[in-house]
Amino acid sequence: MMALEGIRVLDLTRLAPGPFCTMLLGDLGADVIVVEEPPGVGRRFDAGTSERARAFNALGRNKRSLGLNLKDPGAQAAFLRLAEKADVVLEGFRPGVVKRLGVDYETVAARNPRIVYCSLSGYGQTGPYAGLVGHDINYISVGGALGAIGWPGTPPAIPLNVIADFAGGGLYAAFAILAAVIARQATGRGQYVDMAMSDGVTSLMTFIAQQYFGSGGPVRPGEHMLNGAVPAYCVYETADGKWLSIGCLEPWFWAELCQALGCEQYIPHQNNREQFPEIFAYLRRRFKEKSRDQWFEELRQHDICVAPVYGLEEVFDDPHVRARAMVAEFQHPEFGAVRQVGVGPKFSDTPGAVRSLAPARGEHTDALLRQAGYSQAEIAELREAGVAG
Repeated sequence: MMALEGIRVLDLTRLAPGPFCTMLLGDLGADVIVVEEPPGVGRRFDAGTSERARAFNALGRNKRSLGLNLKDPGAQAAFLRLAEKADVVLEGFRPGVVKRLGVDYETVAARNPRIVYCSLSGYGQTGPYAGLVGHDINYISVGGALGAIGWPGTPPAIPLNVIADFAGGGLYAAFAILAAVIARQATGRGQYVDMAMSDGVTSLMTFIAQQYFGSGGPVRPGEHMLNGAVPAYCVYETADGKWLSIGCLEPWFWAELCQALGCEQYIPHQNNREQFPEIFAYLRRRFKEKSRDQWFEELRQHDICVAPVYGLEEVFDDPHVRARAMVAEFQHPEFGAVRQVGVGPKFSDTPGAVRSLAPARGEHTDALLRQAGYSQAEIAELREAGVAG
């Protein structure tokens, strides 16, 4: 048994946040049905995706694909019939689109009051920015994260799209959906979840925000203890041009570091800002004496918060990453060994798993429509009309 076995999810999303959300649910056993335009219908950012790219597409794994052109009333009727037996609907359109398509929460809930319906969008369904288009960079700007990343006197450092798209969006939506499913056990009713990525980003800033609310002081790039302002929590270049991260915030970890580096005189000055220039200069000079991996091997023998700063090409060869099964490998009939990121949470009794690779668009249309009660002749009519595919 898997943790979410028996939970059926209808996924109307396209870009990364929604598919990541349903990947997380699918990895834990949910039956995820991706409802997308039939081949040749509509416009898609991933149009022309190769067979090889699909094999490596982790966001599409553990899912089935149903081709429906929801602009057609016949496809809308088919979707609503499927929704009658579903537990969750996830959509990622601009506010108002699902209403125009006739597959909005009110319409679905009228036929299935137990449905958990989540709208995942950039700025949410209400508020002055609700109708704005955007991407991760915009949501982390409004949410407060981008303005706190970087170094003094330089432009904000743009991270990859993990903060809003994947953490504040996909992961937060999965959390919210499962909370609503649990609530349904007590109330017997489903509900509507309005998940904004910008809200998710601001929520992720809770710890930093509480310090701002308490002191009233701004949190600027490179000026906070957690974004590079203190020697005990920073990155240092090593002899081979690579980088090492040090996170010795606690006094006992800082003492261990200073002892290991032969600078015990700095132990009492961990938070003495007047000493920071001298301490930074010493540590930067000292770390240039050995390679990144030499330092890591040496310092991790002590009680020191230290880790190598990896490029992605190094992450999946790390022995710890492999030991934690964060690299999943499969044999593809055409492309041979295919690697994807593994399943994050480790369950003792109901572990997650990658059961299938990403499907082709519309690969499971006939089977799913038959499950919904359509005859083969009716399915053929839908296909001929371009409604399904």
